[in-house]
Amino acid sequence: MPFNSTEFLAPLCIAIRLLLPLEVSASDSTTLKSSPIISTTAPTSTTQQALDYLDSTPLPDTSAWWPNIRRNLFLENLRDNLLAPYRLYQGTNTNFCGYAALTWLPLHDDPLTYVRFLMTLYTDGKATWGSIAFNPSPEIYTAPGTLRFKGILDVRPADQLWFLILADHFKSYLNLFFRRFHPGSEDTFWAAVNYGKFNRIIRDMFGYHVDAIGSDLLRPHMPDLFTYLNAQLQTGLTYLYVNNTYLHKKNHNKFKGRFPTHFIILDQIRRIPGQPDKVDIIYWDYGGRTLRQVNLRFLKKITFGVTVCTKPQIPT
Repeated sequence: MPFNSTEFLAPLCIAIRLLLPLEVSASDSTTLKSSPIISTTAPTSTTQQALDYLDSTPLPDTSAWWPNIRRNLFLENLRDNLLAPYRLYQGTNTNFCGYAALTWLPLHDDPLTYVRFLMTLYTDGKATWGSIAFNPSPEIYTAPGTLRFKGILDVRPADQLWFLILADHFKSYLNLFFRRFHPGSEDTFWAAVNYGKFNRIIRDMFGYHVDAIGSDLLRPHMPDLFTYLNAQLQTGLTYLYVNNTYLHKKNHNKFKGRFPTHFIILDQIRRIPGQPDKVDIIYWDYGGRTLRQVNLRFLKKITFGVTVCTKPQIPT
């Protein structure tokens, strides 16, 4: 592979930025009763179609390809994702957060394809999504079902399989020194999703039109953040690429730095009467929706990317 100085230096730049402090603060958050974020477009398939497929398609008791996946947990996991997609969780201290965030799209827009894909993987050891063929690396076959100490992800083998398959197939400069899976790789750059890869998966795999500003290292220029984000919310599903360490207290990021590590779906942003510099934001980030009060300067400080996803218009 030809040497590319940019790809070589990028991980070093990220490692340096992980150690830089950021002196900002946010108000306490409130967990809301979870409910789906309303889509403005008709889904490609429905949850009921996916459930019918799940119930009518037989699976062998054990898989010759995935020896550590228990069939009953696999099916239970798929059913839970279909019935309560907002509860999807990437696992404690893993780097699967980007894959969990983008999974919102197929679970809400095309759950039938999502279920068919994973059930085909279970029976055949490989599968295609559209024009993309997924042929797992040899070391991936024994991994799903073995991840431990990841919270609820421990007993969700379908989620383990889904995250591992995506991480195995899609690569970026973060994988320069992390090309192959080894036990524990779910906690390393092997499983990480940078901003470019996140947008590429949504566009190439799920077929969405992606309008994105931002990067892994530099914040986008948004003079009027409140007006800009409100306009994007009217356009399509809006992701924010943020510094998770300061957004709320999670143990996902082991370093307190300025590097963005987290993708959230913005649901609402609204001004607080009498406090022009503060806003309420409602967002989803793996497991539920959260209401948080922040000042706009803080929100701009932690936001490194804004991605808006819209379905292509089908000619009539």
